[in-house]
Amino acid sequence: MRKDMALKVTSEPIQISFRVEQTAVDTFTQERIDLQLNPLDQEVMLVYAIDLAPSPPDNTAANSSVFGQVSTTSQTQITGLETSSVMARGERAIVSGGAGGPAVSFEHMAGETVVGSDLTYIGIISTNDFFVQVDSTNCIGVKALAGRMYCARAKADSATYAALVNSEILSS
Repeated sequence: MRKDMALKVTSEPIQISFRVEQTAVDTFTQERIDLQLNPLDQEVMLVYAIDLAPSPPDNTAANSSVFGQVSTTSQTQITGLETSSVMARGERAIVSGGAGGPAVSFEHMAGETVVGSDLTYIGIISTNDFFVQVDSTNCIGVKALAGRMYCARAKADSATYAALVNSEILSS
């Protein structure tokens, strides 16, 4: 992070693990993760990397997939990186060859970054929580998304904190 920025890191690196499981097969499910940030001290969370592990889809006669994402605001469906509040997205899919035909699997992860000493952050969470979502299509059993966020606490100056909170709330 540049020295002239309005953020000051106040903690060592932190790892936050999470898991969300569908409430029913092929049903969008969301879990809220509380960060316990202190708004009186204008505390924010700098996110350096997010590692996602969606469950594998089921190999059925139809194409099947599992989607997961991490966002700074509550969502009503899996959207993707085109949504400004989504920090990371993962997808696993099996494209079926039809009845008895071969199946091909695909995997896509976005938001994963190698943690290093000179790494800049990929996102800033300025409100007290973040959200983890999972959904699937054409699966037989419920699916889950597990993950780990690599982050650090920081203090923002007043103007920066107000702008970050306003931006996060307006993106919901």
